[in-house]
Amino acid sequence: MTPAAPPRLFDRARVARNRDRAAPRYDDYAFLKERVSRDLADRVQDTPRQFECALDLGCHDGRLARILAETGRADTVEASDLSPAMVSMARAAGIAADVLDEETPALPADRYDLVVSALSLHWVNDLPGTLVRIRQGLKPDGLFLGALFGAGTLAELRECLMEAEMEVSGGVSPRLSPLPGLKDMADLMQRAGFALPVADRDTVIVRYRDPARLLSDLKGMAEQSALAPGMIRPLPRAVLDRALALYRERHADPDGCVRATFEIVHISGWAPAPGQPKPLKPGSARASLADAVRQQGKDA
Repeated sequence: MTPAAPPRLFDRARVARNRDRAAPRYDDYAFLKERVSRDLADRVQDTPRQFECALDLGCHDGRLARILAETGRADTVEASDLSPAMVSMARAAGIAADVLDEETPALPADRYDLVVSALSLHWVNDLPGTLVRIRQGLKPDGLFLGALFGAGTLAELRECLMEAEMEVSGGVSPRLSPLPGLKDMADLMQRAGFALPVADRDTVIVRYRDPARLLSDLKGMAEQSALAPGMIRPLPRAVLDRALALYRERHADPDGCVRATFEIVHISGWAPAPGQPKPLKPGSARASLADAVRQQGKDA
């Protein structure tokens, strides 16, 4: 029996359009991309290994590729994104970048011994399949390091939108993307066939003078809704106004600023190779990501 195709939750063409539109001013809104990119680069540096060729998959403007190149830990750094405008920005910064949909990456065999991805894979429909293709595209004993938004992201906004829509319209439509949890990602990495799969998370709290500024930031980050057609109805203005009012009432600090939570799930795994430690039992990937990366590098 042919396995059922994964559900199409996201409109990939819309993801690309969102990034194209955000590209001209992306640097003004890329504070999370910058933080996560530097964190991933630090984790690469924790590995006592020199990589021959690295790929920044879902690169946006290529800042992770640039930061990684600055570390000198990879001889060659390439990048790819499904947004032509973002790829143009990466190329303008001196990065060898190409247009490639990270949902279905056809990575050349035996080219990359390091693949990194910062805040892009949460827009992928078939995440298990994408992880398998990344693992297959790595050289034996190659390293994959990724980071994506996790289930705790925008919990405040999600709660307020749901309550406001129920109050105003008597029903609820999907407004924010479904996101994977920490255990989900640990299990997916194991199912994808990575050796020593590990997942951990970083919670970032961002404060805003008003929740409307949060919505502006999401658009500037190219993180506004890209749900598939038919999954979402237009958001009535009355629902949005009520949601913002609830946000101000429930999630404000004493100085009046409101909080927004971003949960970053970090994942790590090695392409299988002879002599590696055996994988853990399913569901047991609990160790420190930095420790796993560092130890495997020493063993190589």
